[in-house]
Amino acid sequence: MKLFSRNSFIFDTNTTHLNTAQFISESSLEKIEKASFTWQTPSNIALIKYWGKSNPQIPKNASISFTLNNCHTKTTIDFLKKEKSMEAEFKLFFEGKEKAEFKPKIAEFFKRIQQYCPYVLEYDMTIHSENSFPHSSGIASSASGLSAIAMCLISLEAALNPGLTQEFINKKASFLARLGSGSASRSIEGPLVVWGAHPEIEGSSDLFGVPFPYKVHPNFNNYKDAILLVDKGEKQVSSTIGHNLMIDHAYAENRFKQANENLSQMADILQSGDLKAFVSLVESEALTLHAMMLTSIPYFILMKPNTLEVIQKVWQYRQENNSNLCFTLDAGANVHLLYPESEEAPVNHFIENTLSPFCEKKQYIYDHVGAGAKQV
Repeated sequence: MKLFSRNSFIFDTNTTHLNTAQFISESSLEKIEKASFTWQTPSNIALIKYWGKSNPQIPKNASISFTLNNCHTKTTIDFLKKEKSMEAEFKLFFEGKEKAEFKPKIAEFFKRIQQYCPYVLEYDMTIHSENSFPHSSGIASSASGLSAIAMCLISLEAALNPGLTQEFINKKASFLARLGSGSASRSIEGPLVVWGAHPEIEGSSDLFGVPFPYKVHPNFNNYKDAILLVDKGEKQVSSTIGHNLMIDHAYAENRFKQANENLSQMADILQSGDLKAFVSLVESEALTLHAMMLTSIPYFILMKPNTLEVIQKVWQYRQENNSNLCFTLDAGANVHLLYPESEEAPVNHFIENTLSPFCEKKQYIYDHVGAGAKQV
């Protein structure tokens, strides 16, 4: 892998060529009256975070995430041909119940993608969706939920236009998912996905996620992620509002530069297998994300007292056991604990006996790095 000199990096997302025309669907070759597709797509956890974006869903810095395995959404979309309408028409059922409150976000998503998927105006759609994790668990389900819908849509497109390559299908599915939820672009493939243009990551783009293109050290094979459900309540500040607060943030430009530089370091770490460097960088990224929230105007805190208790316990455990256990955080109070497979037994014992009391109703989820979307 040839690397640019870090001292010469100039990260300018304004120069990124955004070729969206490649994703405009051609006229259908096949006539399909009815169809049904079911996909299971995972959530993901970012190692290098993105916080701040511009329209339409363009990240201010590149990010990289582990694709998860056990935390996923399974979605079925039934398509029935009808007269073409002016807007997408659909029914939405979540875990067996019609959910009117979820419809506005999905309706907005269909509006954003209709120029790329005009066939959504030609079918009545019935969407059935369910999560493998409790909806109120505080795990962001937008990544898994929107990527599952995107995979169902691209399956219909592939049926209407036979001959689409798997590479194009994955790329367009990620592109579509991004228009619903930025992080959803990283839930199509695995085990490591980069979203956002970066000069050291071949093929990276602001428009879609790409699998990390370089050989990953065996230290990161089957990496573990235990999600501690510290607080299952509704977030005080939505991610959309949080991203918008970066527009006039005093530290925003330096943060975007730092994140891209950190992704360069992470690319090296993933190839070298340096677990100590991985621990340090992952935790620094998590705390920096929350530091941006603390210094926004208006400012806000998403961590809870038990989040801090868990962090202190993790630091103590790592020091006493020379462990490679580390934490990361999304935009919320819950804690993701990342650790190599070789430490699975002792870390799980530590979670069950020491950390579970800091979780709401002692609830936590064991997960590990996965491969991405699966058709069911």
